[in-house]
Amino acid sequence: MQHLPPPATRDLVVERDLHVPMRDGAVLLADRWFPKSGSDGLPTALVRVPYGRAGTQGWQIARPLAERGFQVLIQSTRGTFGSDGPVNPLRCERNDGIDTLGWIVEQPWFGDSMILTGGSYSGFVQWAVADSVPPQVKAMIPLVSNSALTLEFLRSDGFSLETPFNWGVMVAGQEERLAMPRQLLASRKTLRALDTLPLNQADTAALGYRCQYIQDILDHPGDDPFWSSLDHRDTVADISVPASVIGGWYDIFLPGQLRDYRVLQDTGRADPLRLTVGPWPHASLEAGGLGAREALDFGLALCRGGRPAERAPVRLYVMGEGKWRDFTSWPPPGYTSQRFHLRPGAALATEPPPADATPDGYRYDPADPTPAVGGVRMTFAAKAGPVDQAKLEARDDVLTYTTSALTQDVEVIGEVSAEVWFRSSLSHADVFVRLCDVDEKGRSVNVCDGLTGLTGADELTCATVRLWPTAYRFKRGHRIRVQVSSGAFPRFNRNPGTGDPRATATHLRAADQQVFHDPEHPSAIILPVREAG
Repeated sequence: MQHLPPPATRDLVVERDLHVPMRDGAVLLADRWFPKSGSDGLPTALVRVPYGRAGTQGWQIARPLAERGFQVLIQSTRGTFGSDGPVNPLRCERNDGIDTLGWIVEQPWFGDSMILTGGSYSGFVQWAVADSVPPQVKAMIPLVSNSALTLEFLRSDGFSLETPFNWGVMVAGQEERLAMPRQLLASRKTLRALDTLPLNQADTAALGYRCQYIQDILDHPGDDPFWSSLDHRDTVADISVPASVIGGWYDIFLPGQLRDYRVLQDTGRADPLRLTVGPWPHASLEAGGLGAREALDFGLALCRGGRPAERAPVRLYVMGEGKWRDFTSWPPPGYTSQRFHLRPGAALATEPPPADATPDGYRYDPADPTPAVGGVRMTFAAKAGPVDQAKLEARDDVLTYTTSALTQDVEVIGEVSAEVWFRSSLSHADVFVRLCDVDEKGRSVNVCDGLTGLTGADELTCATVRLWPTAYRFKRGHRIRVQVSSGAFPRFNRNPGTGDPRATATHLRAADQQVFHDPEHPSAIILPVREAG
């Protein structure tokens, strides 16, 4: 990917603590970055963020854009860093965002065009208002984010514990003195706090006090009306502002982000429209750098009344191949679903299983839960992305199924799923499936994964598991591997086996699990495949 162009100036002015009034009387604070000379009429880049306006937000986000053709307004969201509160994460961003846009267009320094940009929470605030922006908004550039955010943690098929817990702990203590180094030093303590039972005491173990956001995610499932004010999925179809959407293959928000992109793609109202997905986890300097480049290449061109340089609508980094590739849509055309069947002898093949196949088994003990190793992680205490799976695959509670060495490259791009015929000795159980690439030396590296929770698991059932989407080329001589287990803790909450509420469960029950793979119960991973020469 290209670097930023040289700065037009390095002589900037920062106007701090601008007061932005909201409809309910609250005042949110903002800083305006602009060139010392020649700032009149420059387009505005708006970044709304809960993490403060100084430090990283200023030097890594505002400065690069203010040096290259924008004036930048960074605003602290409600209840954070001087903005009136209280802190109520995500719930006020639609009204506050619309009020902020209305205020900006009335300012004497405003140059009649602007973009919305930023990642994660700062991406969510764009989705929250994008269907109702004034005509002066010429583009939105949301990174590693989607229109429902918290609901990605509360998916009905599996509760993602680690990310919202760590985020809640971080935000709760972020305005304390020396917050960042203290949080870095305490990252392992925060991770250990997730072992706490009942789980609704874990925030106290990490912080010494209760965090309301953490209590809320424990108490309210994703379909609870409690979350309706921060769910903007229904407004995506009404978005007409041009959009450049940036994601990462190991980002927790990727499935929802691709869902939102497909809605924009299908309506055709947002023109131009781009999607870029790289080999990144959520926290990525590379993704942030690409966001700045898109603000300049995509956003600035539109603000100046032009069109961005021509580019394919979809640009994906194909892992395994190690190259950026262009496509016409998501998911790309030319890829067909192919079943790779679990077979006896830990084998994986496109041929159906034999009639005499017997089930494989393992024992899952939530007191020693199968750990999360690599993949979709968001903690200072563990590595995200592709990680050697040797120690994980050596555990007795992880089954593996592997193809023979590939005779030609196999390219997988699109949505990935699995159907696992499963039975447990308990009625409550989880099924975790992970796709891996095994090289010529036998090193297994994770590609994508997913989990689903079952009720009535003591009856033989077909568990459908939605894995994270991916773009990966398995090279000739490599092997494709599938892991099957019953957890990835603490990325996903461990299943206690009792059916008790996740907030208050205190008892843990071990379970004997069976995975079936015979002609009547053809367990398989379903891959979108195009064979590549």
